[in-house]
Formats: sequence, C-alpha cells, structure tokens
Amino acid sequence: MMNERIAQYKAAVETRLNRFFLYSDDNPLKGYGEAVRYSLLAGGKRIRAMLVLEFCRISGGDPDSAMDIAASVEMLHAYSLIHGDLPCMDNDNLRRGKPTNHIVFGEGIATLAGDVLQAEAFRTILHSGLPASSRLRCAELLADAVGLEGMCGGQYLDLRGEGTVLSSEQLDAINLRKTAALLSASCAMGVAAAGGSAAQEEAAGSFGRDLGLAFQIRDDVLDVISSESELGKPIGSDAKENKNTYMALLGEKGCERLIDTLTARALSAIHEAFSNTAFLDEFANQMAIRRY
Repeated sequence: MMNERIAQYKAAVETRLNRFFLYSDDNPLKGYGEAVRYSLLAGGKRIRAMLVLEFCRISGGDPDSAMDIAASVEMLHAYSLIHGDLPCMDNDNLRRGKPTNHIVFGEGIATLAGDVLQAEAFRTILHSGLPASSRLRCAELLADAVGLEGMCGGQYLDLRGEGTVLSSEQLDAINLRKTAALLSASCAMGVAAAGGSAAQEEAAGSFGRDLGLAFQIRDDVLDVISSESELGKPIGSDAKENKNTYMALLGEKGCERLIDTLTARALSAIHEAFSNTAFLDEFANQMAIRRY
C-alpha cells in the first residue's frame, strides 16, 4: 500500500510542478525559467509534498485540493538546495546526480533561481483554490518555517558554527530549524488545507519535527556509510569540511538509537490525533532505515 500511494502522490506532484515556469522561445525570461525548472524538476523523494497530501487526506480533506500547497513546499525546498549549494554556502558541485544549478547556469542566475522559487511558493499558496482561511494559515506556517526562526536562522547558526565544535544541543538548534522546520510545516499545512483541528495540526507538526530531525541524523550517517551512486551527491564531504554532524558527535550506533527514539516519538504524536496512520507508520519506519 505504501509504495503504491507514494507513486501516486509523486506522479501527481511532478505533473503539477511541470506546469510552472514555462515560457515561449520569444519570451526574454525563457532562460530564467529553464534555470528554475532545472532544479525544481531534478527529481528527489518529494517527501515534503507527500506529507502535505497525506496529512490532508487523514484530516478528512481531498489531497487533490492541496496539490498547490504540496507544490509550494517543493518550490521552497528547491530554493533552499540551490542556495545551500552555492560557493558562499556549502560549495557543492553535485545534487541528485547532476551538476548543481550554479555549475550549469552560474552563481548569479542560480541565486535568482532560488529567489524566485521562494516568492512563487507563497504566490502558489495564495492563488490556490482553498478557502481563504486555509490559504492564510498555510502561508503563515510556511513563513514561520523558513524565516528567521526557521530554515534561514538554522543556516545562519550553521555558518556561525563552522570551525568550532558544537554540543548536541547546539547541533539540535541548527537542524530543528534548518531541516526539521520545513518538514514540520509540510505536515501541518496538510491539516490546514483540509480544515483540520488545532490538535491535529499540532500533532502533525510534532510528527514532522521529530521525523525531520531523524531524517537529518540519517543523512549524516549516510554521508559516511553510503556511496555517491546511492545518494546522487558526493559522500564524505562532511568529514572533509570538518562539519559538525551527529555522526561526529555520537557515532553510528548512537545515531541509530536516536533515530529510533525520534521515530517512535513522531508516531506516538499522530496516533493520538488521527485514526488512520498506517501509511505514515510504514513511511516513518522506512525513512529511519533508508539508504538514499
């Protein structure tokens, strides 16, 4: 059941995303659109979008009605990857098995591609067909997730922490903002799109926050034990750059224990608020042991 629904969600999201940033050959913005689409349509697991759609479904809504909300979080995520790969940030040359945006289009256009994806994410929410109250709440949740106290703040703390040895609390402060905040918002936005209750929205956010932190810890593990062909990006870069990671702090066994704890806590939160969590149960447990 899980794999079939993932395939359905992913196909629907890809179809929706493929409609954005298309320009005719005589439009002066055609090249700009191509740079944006290069990263937006580069594949990926579409986890955030799937969480929007599934939480909409289990909150009593129609996932199709939340498709623009799902697209918006993928735009925001693509923006974060483009900017995160820039030479002034992580200076990565490979993403999802392809050259990063700035390698193909140059730093200036890559920066602009990220900029417009952030703006268009909010535009997509506000022009969706959802009731005004749902649109407003989704925009609010996304803004909180990526602003000063969210992803951007986490990136700032990450940059400030370079060259120093961080404690587990400091590492959590970075990754709860940098990675977990957008996953948490994706879950809560699915509830908001369906008009779910405040209790359901809170439970969904808690699930996403714990899942997001477990996801980051798993990424740190995979950077050491996986391969470039499996991940679609260079491995071992964290150690080469002397980055603060959970692997460096806890070791592989410690990381695996923490992933298990966070996954169990995430599932406990939604079991109390939703009656149909079978898909999310299996999904979270698979994310905990993923190899890519």
